[in-house]
Amino acid sequence: MQDGKRQGGKGAVYQVLCPETGRVGTVWIPAGQPAAPQIDPEVLARRAADSMKLVGPKIANPRAAGKYVVGMPTWMWVDESPTTFGPNTATATAGGVTVTATAKVSSIRWNMGDDTAPETCDGPGTKYQASMGKTKSPDCGHVYDQASTTSKGGKFHGSATATWTIDWQVTGAPAQAGQFTEVRASQFSVAVHEVQVVN
Repeated sequence: MQDGKRQGGKGAVYQVLCPETGRVGTVWIPAGQPAAPQIDPEVLARRAADSMKLVGPKIANPRAAGKYVVGMPTWMWVDESPTTFGPNTATATAGGVTVTATAKVSSIRWNMGDDTAPETCDGPGTKYQASMGKTKSPDCGHVYDQASTTSKGGKFHGSATATWTIDWQVTGAPAQAGQFTEVRASQFSVAVHEVQVVN
């Protein structure tokens, strides 16, 4: 709120609509002062997010070189970095307004390529260790119930789609903050085999 408004000066409050984001806000303009173009902080926040170069998940498993078997638990996890999982922070400035945005992956939606319902995981997943044997992943796993032999190239072709949550806030006055989401995806291919048992 500007000094003129606090002190009862003459002026008016105008509603501001930003067509680019659909965001609605208000601004006080003192009487006799031209209505200068207002900076929408969310536009700056999106500009800051763009500068982070956020990408899809860096899939560590399932991987093309892995060995996967029908009926056996498959553990899914991703490697974390600022551009593939976060957190990542950047700022953008225009017209005297500075916005700081922080981005982090809030969930990953796994499409396993076998026509089953997607699996949604809230974190990066747990890395499998040989000592874990045939147990299921505690937080992000899948069990293939069919071999991939009839699929294109003999493999299932899946994807991991990350939802990035971006929190932003204006540095200094006027105090404003908000949040929006963006999605980024990565692809993977995996061969799943049936174990042949000989009596």
